[in-house]
Amino acid sequence: MPPTPPRSPASRPARRPQPPRRAARSPVRRRRPRWAMRAATTLSVVILASAGIGHSVVSSLDANIVRVDAFKDMKNRPQAGHGMNVLLVGTDGRDRVSEAARRRYRLGGAPCHCTDTIMILHISEDRERASVVSLPRDSYAETPAHVDQLSGRPHHGHPLKINAAYAEGGPQLTVRTVEHMTRVKIDHYLEIDFTSFMRTVDALGGVKVCTTRPLKDTYTGLDLPPGTHTLTGGAALQYVRSRHVDAASDLGRMKRQQRFLAALVDRATSSGLLLNPLKFRDVARAALGSVRADRDFGADELLDLGRAMRTFSPASSEFTTVPIGEMGHVVKGIGSTLKWDTAKAERIFRLLREDKPLAAAAPAPPAPVASVEVPPQEISVQVENGTPTPGLAKRVDRELAATGFRATGRPVPAPDRAVRRTVITYDPRWDRSARSLSAALPGSALRPVPGLGPTLKVTVGTDFREVRKVRGTTPQPGESRVVRGDEVDCS
Repeated sequence: MPPTPPRSPASRPARRPQPPRRAARSPVRRRRPRWAMRAATTLSVVILASAGIGHSVVSSLDANIVRVDAFKDMKNRPQAGHGMNVLLVGTDGRDRVSEAARRRYRLGGAPCHCTDTIMILHISEDRERASVVSLPRDSYAETPAHVDQLSGRPHHGHPLKINAAYAEGGPQLTVRTVEHMTRVKIDHYLEIDFTSFMRTVDALGGVKVCTTRPLKDTYTGLDLPPGTHTLTGGAALQYVRSRHVDAASDLGRMKRQQRFLAALVDRATSSGLLLNPLKFRDVARAALGSVRADRDFGADELLDLGRAMRTFSPASSEFTTVPIGEMGHVVKGIGSTLKWDTAKAERIFRLLREDKPLAAAAPAPPAPVASVEVPPQEISVQVENGTPTPGLAKRVDRELAATGFRATGRPVPAPDRAVRRTVITYDPRWDRSARSLSAALPGSALRPVPGLGPTLKVTVGTDFREVRKVRGTTPQPGESRVVRGDEVDCS
């Protein structure tokens, strides 16, 4: 048979018409940012695997984690919710810090074998949000029945400070006590000490924090002037441990811890660090080098958290503290404790159980008020009437009390009844309180008088017009403001 001659272009059969595709592509174009992020995440995982530092390396990290049985024989636990709840516990661990670092960062003394920090970290089911709730270490708590890990003796449930649960019953009693108080089921337990904290910050290249006023604590050695600072491991530890820089003590410290965590999330996510497999490995090694975790917190969970973190931004994280209903609640044999506001705390824990943003619990923002260094609730004031106007001192006393100041309620006439400008007389040792009070009395003059004591004196002049509302920058009882990570940065 003769060969078939080649067909001319004209004799070739026409191609079947293809349906137009542009209309089908348009939705994909609108979703390009999400697909781009997924592609970047997938590419990163591929790079991790091809570089030989993927699951196998994370598995090796997993092998180095010290394991604890935080959930042994636990019964009658809360019902599981959505998302993942991790109990983050910060322990002392100063015995594993070098002698030079202990001297430099004021870590002297014996380790307390107790929890210095307790937080519930909630990762949403869609892995797009992280919520952190701080539990003050001096919180009044009641333990369930348990066995003392030191003496081996059984104990009935009894009151204590929440951080003492660790010393008495280790991770198990800590988890059981937190679940008992919050009705939030804890899925994983992660215990971090001073060493792993400092190494992690150093592996990140430091973390940027900012302050509008000096922060100085002679106990930890913290000494930061106003401004922005990049803190490496030891200095960062001083920052998150300091309790003596303001009147808020442990509540103020938790606020700084939350700011630091927000800055750390920003550092880890904005720099592309989590998309760099080598850097991811180094940070993971530093973070997990001296931690303790439950037996089920393994390589798969680490990779899952790492991948979730790649989509995080500071706005994806939110922080709050359990609302306090009573400061200085004294318990015999225990001392002064912080008692939670039951109703407000339950709202927060319910949102965790339901996998909802904590911001849903936040009240409507109050009317704009001036921020002052010392909260009015901590300032005692005696009012004098320096004018011939009857009842003026009583009015000022009443308005100061309504704003939160500790007015005596017993205004008196001033020796001079021809005072033109309102004067605040104060002991120089209480100069911060005087400045805070002057913000509530616009135009008032400050007059230091050594030896006056903690009660400030206001002599009302004829220039008085109003008492302005002020708000302390440190937390007050019952406050539980929810902040996102992008609301506490240095911009």
